[in-house]
Amino acid sequence: MIGRRKNAGRRGAIDRVPVDRILPPEGVPLTLRVAGIGVRLGAQITDVLLTVAGAVAAFILVTALGVVGPEGAFAIAMLLFFAIRVPYYVLAELIWNGQTLGKRMMKIKVVSHDGGPLTTHAIVLRNLMKEAEVFLPMTLILMLDGEAPVEALLGLAWILICLLVPLMNRYRMRLGDLMAGTHVIHLPVPILLKDLAVARLPGSANEERFTFLPHQLDHYGAFELQTLETLLRVETGANGPWDAGANGATKAAIVERIRRKIGYSNPVAPADHGAFLWAFYNAQRQHLEQRQLFGDRREDKHFAEQEADR
Repeated sequence: MIGRRKNAGRRGAIDRVPVDRILPPEGVPLTLRVAGIGVRLGAQITDVLLTVAGAVAAFILVTALGVVGPEGAFAIAMLLFFAIRVPYYVLAELIWNGQTLGKRMMKIKVVSHDGGPLTTHAIVLRNLMKEAEVFLPMTLILMLDGEAPVEALLGLAWILICLLVPLMNRYRMRLGDLMAGTHVIHLPVPILLKDLAVARLPGSANEERFTFLPHQLDHYGAFELQTLETLLRVETGANGPWDAGANGATKAAIVERIRRKIGYSNPVAPADHGAFLWAFYNAQRQHLEQRQLFGDRREDKHFAEQEADR
């Protein structure tokens, strides 16, 4: 009974996943912004132009070879457009994992709605449905003459309904997405901060004046190193040099606390507080990384007490 309640609660949580979140099998929710109608339309126009260009090139080749006469030119052109368009969408999304050239330019992609892997079945189904939603009705409308206004209006009404479907659900899913269990998202933008271990101050040669012995670097662990890194990033903006005039009292207190903790007897002038902290950060990081290579992972400054308790 308890297990059923847990499963029911989990299913309820998945059903209430916000519009910009998916829950993959690993159970870690991912925040991914759903692609809007405008950016998807831009990607679609780009893909249509590419496939039209391919169809025109093929049609010119066929015409030059004299395979088709003027009376069947339009039908051959539509057939070539279809023969190029369908494999293009399917193969592109298979090769690029849910992206066509247009989607790559717009930085969007197709994902599985349940957070699982994007399957071949889903890609083929959603792109074949695109034919039934827009392209085939549009082709029929173009082939109709002025004596069939009812058929033309029905075709236009069908296309209009299909275009309105994405506006009626929060995931902007068209009919093909609803059947295939997919939707389109914006690609996340990776933001990589500069590695502070390779950062340098103006006149960074001054750091060579601060040397730390191994026993002095044994007092702190990874947690304290990350705390110091956070402070350095705040003070430098993760890119620029340390501002010697900012938070002078705070830096002085940190420097003094580190000196007492590690037994660093040499005094540090206020103008050198930034250089001291940079030197200590780089030395401490290198020390912890070397210890970790030998299987000694020190989480924080209390590791010595924990080892003593064991």
